[in-house]
Amino acid sequence: MPWRPVSESYQFSDEQGSLSLSELFEDKNQLVVYHYMYGSGWQQGCKSCSFWADQYDSMAIHLAARDVALALVSRAPWQDFQAFKSRMGWQSRWLSSATCDFNQDLHVSFSGQKQGTFNYREGSVIEELPGVSVFAKDETKQIFHAYSAYARGLDPLNATYQVLDLVPKGRDEKALPFPMAWVQFHDEYGQ
Repeated sequence: MPWRPVSESYQFSDEQGSLSLSELFEDKNQLVVYHYMYGSGWQQGCKSCSFWADQYDSMAIHLAARDVALALVSRAPWQDFQAFKSRMGWQSRWLSSATCDFNQDLHVSFSGQKQGTFNYREGSVIEELPGVSVFAKDETKQIFHAYSAYARGLDPLNATYQVLDLVPKGRDEKALPFPMAWVQFHDEYGQ
């Protein structure tokens, strides 16, 4: 994907206050944003996004060693997902884009829409959808949108799926009503 300059002044928030997109980079020159499906008023996050997010705490230290910052971003106000983040035990930075059009501009939030562009196609959409977006700063500190992936394009970010793809049964999802029907929140398996 060609790098596209980011000229919007996106503002995010979490329990520490308000941050610009540039500040999400911390002291790094590359930023990976996982667009976590969590809409305003939701009581818990998406099970599939949680399956991905369970992997991120352990990878953040390794990414930081290679000049990469990692953040989760949702459209809901940060206060809406704080209790859920605590329940899941996640330490990764999770921010709200409720006061800006970041998630809409990156084609993962569709408030009130039935049709929209998701996964580079026009079609039916729901309120929130998953994605990952990559940003980079050049030597002048200009921010560029360098890459985005959606839906099954997120699979390489999931270490559990990578291991399942090695075993004889693989993901073993063929008989399920939909591919990820087996996924639960990590604190609900065996209940």
